[in-house]
Amino acid sequence: MKNANPVSSFLRLLAVLAAFGAVTGCGRGDAAREQVVLKTVADFFPIMVDGQRVQMQIAVRLDEMQHGLMDRRDLKPDQGMLFVYERPQQQSFWMRHTPTALDVGFFNASGELEEIYPMYPFDETPVRSRSEALKFALEMNQGWFSAHQVKPGAKLDLKALAAALTERGFDPRSYGLEK
Repeated sequence: MKNANPVSSFLRLLAVLAAFGAVTGCGRGDAAREQVVLKTVADFFPIMVDGQRVQMQIAVRLDEMQHGLMDRRDLKPDQGMLFVYERPQQQSFWMRHTPTALDVGFFNASGELEEIYPMYPFDETPVRSRSEALKFALEMNQGWFSAHQVKPGAKLDLKALAAALTERGFDPRSYGLEK
């Protein structure tokens, strides 16, 4: 949500697109060029959390984070949205225009789940983390964490997250992740 840097994300995307254009434009014919189609926040990526497969949408840019799961009524049981930050920070979420009861899990830079909080439909009271060293926030349907016995200490699959960021056109290293 806050403290995301959409300018640096935009510049990274431009760099990726420019590099792709330089590679494909080096004397190769149109037939030999591969079309690269980057995925968006609307796409789902299979990422494990403590052995549980979750279909995650990945919110990286500021506008994606600000919109989050607003107006969504269509989350399936094992679907959620992961918010990815460049730097560790305290997290704060609210439920403006969000009709679906959610839980938010906050993860540190190592991908370890530290805190889980319930969030209620349309409640604009901020839900703040205690820790100021968090890099990822996962919103799931309310009750998902307890139903799957995913508790603090659970691990987020950072390799799968790095691959998803790459598919979105982001450099995982900018988020402290290896490619």
